[in-house]
Amino acid sequence: MDFWQVLPVAMALVLIIEGMLPFISPHRWRNMLAMAEQMDDRVIRNIGLGSMLLGVFLLYLFH
Repeated sequence: MDFWQVLPVAMALVLIIEGMLPFISPHRWRNMLAMAEQMDDRVIRNIGLGSMLLGVFLLYLFH
């Protein structure tokens, strides 16, 4: 498959997965956002970096 065919599918799946928690449990999602608001920027960056590295690792593993 071509990259430009897979990219919209991947983005759609991200939006579906990201939308599940606020749809299923809006209260828990709101609490999570309040907790993230209190976190230091460094912690949030480390979480983002860890998430990106895990994603790259999973792409490598499954490709």
